[in-house]
Amino acid sequence: MLGDGIVIKGNREGLNAIINMNKFRDFDQMLRALMDRLSKGKNFYKGASINVIIDLKCLNEKNLKKLETVLFDEFSIKDCVFEDRKEKKKKFFDGIYEGKTKFIRKTIRSGQVISYSGNLVIIGNVNSGAEVYADGNVIVLGILKGYVHAGFRGNSKAIVAALCLQPSILRISNIMTRSPEDNVKPRYPEVAKIREKTIIVEPYIPNKYMY
Repeated sequence: MLGDGIVIKGNREGLNAIINMNKFRDFDQMLRALMDRLSKGKNFYKGASINVIIDLKCLNEKNLKKLETVLFDEFSIKDCVFEDRKEKKKKFFDGIYEGKTKFIRKTIRSGQVISYSGNLVIIGNVNSGAEVYADGNVIVLGILKGYVHAGFRGNSKAIVAALCLQPSILRISNIMTRSPEDNVKPRYPEVAKIREKTIIVEPYIPNKYMY
């Protein structure tokens, strides 16, 4: 049975969804089975955090985004973490300062995708519908409204900072969250980082982000 490839467990920190991709023909078959399992307790999962333990090498970025969308939109999951079942994570960068940096002096518009194997500094806005991926940190000297993924290859110390931080989806390493729809943003820069397996957002304070 397809359900044998998915185990849902709850604990004090939230939910664990353990998925064995070897039990499924492809990603779409797995996703249908997962939706079927979660549908049985849809109200219980609303607002919960979920840790998806899966063979990450079997999924591409498009698969991950589709899975994220289903969890957020169909089941109202609050936060989502992806963890490799084999715990083999290739890591570039060990902190927030190491590595090369690319500067982009323009606004990233809807439909554009920016990807870089280092730190990204964007002098301009990131509009809704735009996507930004970096192995290191993402710094936006403007308004950040699009999809952003810092620490793309597993750096959990990476940060995302912006003069106005309101991304549609924000992801650092394998942890992801989204801005509340009714969230009123303050008029000061903010920094997002991982703390205790959760993404938190704090006001930017000079000299604080030193590891």
